[in-house]
Amino acid sequence: MLNATGRPRRKRLSWECRCEIVAKVRELGMTPDEAAASSGVNRSTVYRLLARMEAGGWAALRDRPPIPRRQPRRLDAAAEAEIAALRARTKDGPIRIGAICGRPASTVGKVLRRLGLSRLPRAPRPEVVRYERARPGELVHLDTKRLGRFHVVGKAILKDGRRRSPRAGWQHLHVAVDDHSRLAYCEVLAGQGGQAACAFLERAAAWFAEQGITIERVLTDNGHAYRSRVFAALCQRLGIARRRTRPYTPRTNGKAEAFIKTALREWAYRYAYPSSRHRTQALPGWVRWYNRRRPHSSLGGRAPVSRVAQVRGQYS
Repeated sequence: MLNATGRPRRKRLSWECRCEIVAKVRELGMTPDEAAASSGVNRSTVYRLLARMEAGGWAALRDRPPIPRRQPRRLDAAAEAEIAALRARTKDGPIRIGAICGRPASTVGKVLRRLGLSRLPRAPRPEVVRYERARPGELVHLDTKRLGRFHVVGKAILKDGRRRSPRAGWQHLHVAVDDHSRLAYCEVLAGQGGQAACAFLERAAAWFAEQGITIERVLTDNGHAYRSRVFAALCQRLGIARRRTRPYTPRTNGKAEAFIKTALREWAYRYAYPSSRHRTQALPGWVRWYNRRRPHSSLGGRAPVSRVAQVRGQYS
């Protein structure tokens, strides 16, 4: 076969193919020309493989790293050690380190990659403390997720880069997840401000009450809606205590974050909905399946509603 320039394409040889070519000459008695013709390689390739075999045995036929034997322009060990010391002391990138030591940023970048210092080590995260409340309603996690509206199937599905719903706006998925049972209540609303959060919490509290669950406390992030006066007044009127996560620590509200990730994967982005209105209409059915049928890994493969039924049996 020929490549784009009209020359014969070079054959890619694995270690087994190299051993086979050498064996044709050493064991089968073929000439290098015959071994090259039968293997589809050049005669010079056969001679080169035979020389590698004589120098180091069968192991010498394995792939070798594509590193030049001579690198006359490579920095010496002292210069590389200087760059590594500057990286450790200043935590700067190639441009600033190059300005300090008087070398091109590209050279400093290559040295850092060669020494494994191109990425700064991350500070170890604190250990995640996992917890679970003893009964349903003792703690309910609240969170929101912004979703884009669309009127027709867009570029994410058609893969053509065309925007078909410009200025369509946004929708907001509000979720409430019970800490003990993982029972969830969701709505798609037009906003995520204080009024929308209050209306959602009031309907969520009524829905949980229908399931026999009284919300005692809610856990939210530090968004404006959850820090608003109207939200605080509603919680006081409903007799619900408030608790907020640590700033810039979304894993503190991990159950709501994990539920949103599951909802996006299994509901929002799983199907090619004709419009965002069809996506919203599909939400109640998915949430009902999630609560009643979907196996939950943290519940031993059972659905969240089984935890509610189990607690009702204990207190009945």
